[in-house]
Amino acid sequence: MRLVLFFILFLYQFVQIPSASAQAKKYHFSSSKMGSPFNLVFVDKDSTHASIIAKKAFDLVDSLVTIYSDYDSSSELSGLSAKAGMGPIPVSKGLMEILLKSKEAYRQSQHSFDITMGPLSLLWRNARKTKTFPDSATVAATKILVGFDKLVINQKDQTVSLVKKGMRLDLGGIAKGFVAEKIVQRLKAEGITASLVDAGGDIVMSDAPLSAKGWVIGVNAPEEAETLLDQKLVLNNLSVATSGDVYQFFLHKGKKYAHITNPQTGYGVTFQRNVTVIASDGATADWLATACSILPIKKALETAAQQKAFVLITTLENGQIKAYQSKGFDRYWKKD
Repeated sequence: MRLVLFFILFLYQFVQIPSASAQAKKYHFSSSKMGSPFNLVFVDKDSTHASIIAKKAFDLVDSLVTIYSDYDSSSELSGLSAKAGMGPIPVSKGLMEILLKSKEAYRQSQHSFDITMGPLSLLWRNARKTKTFPDSATVAATKILVGFDKLVINQKDQTVSLVKKGMRLDLGGIAKGFVAEKIVQRLKAEGITASLVDAGGDIVMSDAPLSAKGWVIGVNAPEEAETLLDQKLVLNNLSVATSGDVYQFFLHKGKKYAHITNPQTGYGVTFQRNVTVIASDGATADWLATACSILPIKKALETAAQQKAFVLITTLENGQIKAYQSKGFDRYWKKD
């Protein structure tokens, strides 16, 4: 899948600029990672220690990017794609782990989430860049290279085979949430029990900070880059991701094609929809946000329920915002 843009904005309430102190404070660190701002917010008692922990976390992100990135030609993922059609290729445990999660996501999403979408992702990425809408023959020819049935994962031998030459894997719809989850786990291992990790909009949280009930999360309104819904979410020990088409889309003959491509059609979805998913882990929240942007609303709600996740889908219908949400989503709205 094309790298999904997310529109969740979290509120840094009373975040402290790092300074020497023995009192527990929130510390905020930010760096450009995975093509977008990567934010760490966590509670610690010492600014020097917090800075050391943040560096370790960012170093871990860099090491994971060398495995999962489809933008970096030197990454393990890119190397695997480059060997498409060459038979079984040995892969690292790290890459095998996310591929197996992606395979399960493909099954659970009724095939709406598919990491073999790389050729279509590249096609539409170039189309947006050149402002040239590809003809139907080009889309059809590219779509032939897509399909999880053409990806053979041998867990026993630790090998992966991309059956057709020209295939390309794209972990954009799962990697950020997966990495954010890894960072929260690393912070816990370092003794940081209250943290929030924002990987370009894929957010994973551990315990609530200080005396707060949870981390406060704002959710964008449909088709709005800056406007938030009136209500805010309060979460801890959960993950949240949102997808929508406000930033990346292709306008062709009066129709807006979102950057989220439906693997069944080869084209971007054409309805105006924002999807917010609350799940137990970052990878699940990430892929569900993509899948629920493609599936019919009823199927999207059912798929989220099967993952014990909660989803809010907001759409624009006749110029009016209409919302659909999972039973139980209400419990996470901030109480005044």
